[in-house]
Amino acid sequence: MPEYKMLVGGELVAGDDTMEVINPATGKTFAVVPRASKAQANQAISAAKIAQTSWADVAFADRQAKLTELADAIAARGDELARVLTTEQGKPLTEAQGEVAWTEGFLRHYATLELPDRVIQDDENAYVALQHKPLGVVVGIIAWNFPLLVACWKIGPATLAGNTIILKPAPTTPVTALLLGEICHEVFPAGVVNIITDANDLGPHLTSHPDVSKVGFTGSTATGKAIAGNTASTLKRITLELGGNDPAIVLHDVDVKETAQQIFNNAFLNCGQVCLAVKRAYVHEDIYDAMCEELARLADGAIVDDGMNQGTQIGPIQNKMQFEKVQEFLETAKRDGNVIAGGEVLDKGGYFMRPTIVRDVKDGDRIVDEEQFGPILPIISFADDEGVIARANASEYGLGASVWSKDTDRAAAIADRIESGQVWVNQHLAIGPHIPMAGYKSSGLGVEQSTEGLAEYTQPRVVNIAR
Repeated sequence: MPEYKMLVGGELVAGDDTMEVINPATGKTFAVVPRASKAQANQAISAAKIAQTSWADVAFADRQAKLTELADAIAARGDELARVLTTEQGKPLTEAQGEVAWTEGFLRHYATLELPDRVIQDDENAYVALQHKPLGVVVGIIAWNFPLLVACWKIGPATLAGNTIILKPAPTTPVTALLLGEICHEVFPAGVVNIITDANDLGPHLTSHPDVSKVGFTGSTATGKAIAGNTASTLKRITLELGGNDPAIVLHDVDVKETAQQIFNNAFLNCGQVCLAVKRAYVHEDIYDAMCEELARLADGAIVDDGMNQGTQIGPIQNKMQFEKVQEFLETAKRDGNVIAGGEVLDKGGYFMRPTIVRDVKDGDRIVDEEQFGPILPIISFADDEGVIARANASEYGLGASVWSKDTDRAAAIADRIESGQVWVNQHLAIGPHIPMAGYKSSGLGVEQSTEGLAEYTQPRVVNIAR
C-alpha cells in the first residue's frame, strides 16, 4: 500500500496512530492512513498561528497567484486524484473526474476575487473606509461526499483572505485530502495549509481551541449544531453549510419525459449524497402518474456498480453507517408508500442499493420529512400552488429548491415564496464559484462562494480619518 502522510507546519508527517480506509464498492480496506493525536492537532494550530502573520503580509496578488498554482498542480495530478476519489468515495469515475475539474475551476475563479477597501466617506470632514482584514487561524472540517471540492472551498477563500488553515477531512474519505496535502506542501509556505486526519475525535478540540479564529464546516446539521456550541465560548466566526431536504415542485405543464430526466439526474447524482440534491418531488396531480412511471423507468434502467467500471451511473453509498441509515429509510418508504422502482440492496460486497422511487407518500412520513442522503426519491402529489408552497416550506431545512414549468413567470412567482438559500427555475444544482451559497433555517449559517463567501473569512474594520 502507498504511504500517506499529513501536512503539519510545512512537513509531511506520520500520525501518532493509524486507521484503515474502506473502499465502499468492496467493503474492504484499501489504504492505511495516519491518525493524528491531540498533540499533533496542537502542533498544526501552533504552526498555523506562527505562519499567519507573515502570510497576511504577502501581497494580495501573490496570494491569488498561489491559488492559480494550486489549481495547476491539481490539474497535473487529475487522473490520480479522480481514481482515488472513486476508490474511497464510491462515485463513478466520470463524476470523480468532474469533481477534479470543478475543484480546479473554483480555485481559478477564487484567484480572480478581490476585497478592496470600500470608501464610505471622502470629503473635507473625513475619510472613512471599510476594510477586510484576516481573521487568523481557520479550521476547515469537511464531509465525505465531495472530499476534494469541499476541501478547496475552504482552502481557497481562507488563504486568499490572508488566514492560515487546518483542514480536517472526514475519516471515511481522508486519502484525497492527504494527496491534496502533498500538493499544498509544494505550493504554500510552511504552516499556511495544514491537513490532519482523525477518527472523528479531534473536532471538539479544534473548534474550541482559543487560537482558532474561525471554523468553516460542511456536513450534517447535527454536527453543525455541535460545532456552534463548541465555538460559543470564544465567539469564533463560523460558516456552516449543513443538510437540506430540497423540494422540486413540478407543475402540470412540463414535458414529463424531459423533466423526469432532469429530476432523476439531480436526485441521484453521487448516489443521492449531495446536500443540494432533489430530496422530495412534489408533482401536480394531473401528471403525477405519468411522472412516477417515467422516473421509475429511469431508475430501473440505471447501472449500479463499482465506480471504476465503465458505464456505471450510480456507485455505492459511501460508508457502512450511512448504508444502514438509508436502509432504515427504505423500510419506512415501503411501509408508508408504494415502491415502484428499486427498493433492494444489491449483493455486490459493498454498500450498494438500487435507485428507489416511492410514490403515494405524504408530508409527515419520515421519507418526506427527513433528509435521506441516499438513493431514494419520494414523489408527492399536489393540487394547487398555495398548498404546495406551504408544504415545501414546512421543513426545518432550507438549502435548495426548484420549480419546474413552461410558464416561467408562474414558476418564478412560486420560487419567490420558497424559504431556501438557493431557488432554481427549470434547473437544479446550478451552482458556481461566482454564485453565493447560503442556507435558511437549519441548513446553515453564513455564505460560501463568491466575493460574499470570501468576506466570511475576514474581519471587517472601519478606518476613520478626521480632516
